[in-house]
Amino acid sequence: MSAFQSPGLPSFDRLLSGPASSPTVLRIAIGARLRKLRDAAGISPAAAAGFIRCTESKISRLECAKVPLKERDVLDLLGLYCADPVEQAAAAELVALSNRPGWWERYDNCVVPNWFDKLIGLQEGASVIWTYELLLIPGLLQTPEYAFAVTEKGFPLADRVDIEARVDLRLERQEILGREDGPRLWALIDSRVVDRQIGTAEDMHRQIMHLVDLMVHPRVTLQIVPEDFVVVGTPVTLIRFPLDVPDVVYLENPLGAQYLDRPKETEHFRALLDPLATTAYSPERTMEFLLDSAERYR
Repeated sequence: MSAFQSPGLPSFDRLLSGPASSPTVLRIAIGARLRKLRDAAGISPAAAAGFIRCTESKISRLECAKVPLKERDVLDLLGLYCADPVEQAAAAELVALSNRPGWWERYDNCVVPNWFDKLIGLQEGASVIWTYELLLIPGLLQTPEYAFAVTEKGFPLADRVDIEARVDLRLERQEILGREDGPRLWALIDSRVVDRQIGTAEDMHRQIMHLVDLMVHPRVTLQIVPEDFVVVGTPVTLIRFPLDVPDVVYLENPLGAQYLDRPKETEHFRALLDPLATTAYSPERTMEFLLDSAERYR
């Protein structure tokens, strides 16, 4: 099985006994399990909605993890779907875990807007993060100085306190790479990103040497993509999970982000990323490229 193939959907008791995950990913896993049970029972969304006295759109939002879960709703639906008592008991505990606040919620909405909140939660529970960046060093790999310079340029109206809060958030997000159960990060970076000076020359030298240091990290794979090979015109992040949660593609834009989880959508972007991974410089060639680039900023 490759890193991007999905296993069968586990039951709630198996989810509970499996590896810990973020509240965001647990909500998605619970919603996916509810949808599977409803389909297996041959019950329509309209019938499920009538049973718990809600709208059909709420059933859709529950199954797609677009609203917080309520224990009563989940248990009533499991009773309708004839789930066994063990699974119902596990579901109640999982719902409680899924409603825990994430560490990032202590930041205000200016620092963590609603559209970005989901990405942090997804990365917290990821097993693999596959990212392609053609504009900037990926956030999970940025040094404090580089992150400050990027934030200062990206938020010209923000004051220093706000900029520092955004940088602090970015650095906290990077802590997942130091966890024993943290995700594997596979970063593909367009060669022009390294040539684009952000901040001072000293900032860039420090940033590039940080990338060099990360290349010995056991769960980080870093490759430079030659500038003459571009098949994706926008930054892309594809996220995988240890639970049987659908792969998610994250596409950011100046006003927000898109999250794609339909198989046809995620397979499309994987098909775009695969050639980049095979055509990108090898780790050895990437190391040489980075060291040469760092010398230019001395």
